[in-house]
Amino acid sequence: MYQFKELQEAEVIVEVFKTNVQKESDRDYIITVMQNQFPDYKINFDLEDCDKILRVEGVDLQCDNVVSHVCGLGFTCVRLE
Repeated sequence: MYQFKELQEAEVIVEVFKTNVQKESDRDYIITVMQNQFPDYKINFDLEDCDKILRVEGVDLQCDNVVSHVCGLGFTCVRLE
């Protein structure tokens, strides 16, 4: 019961990143890789936005890890303030 209470009190963090992802196939690839690396994160893109937004939601979200993984896949990724 104690662990469940901790999970309820954990704060979900939402971060938004600017990317250079253009194609839906690239979007799908990045989401698949990221979900394998970060299975507890909720990840989606808005390719209609001029900044090709990557939105990541999760508890204890580490922005640097998200940026380094997306950049490691060959794309740019910058956290928006």
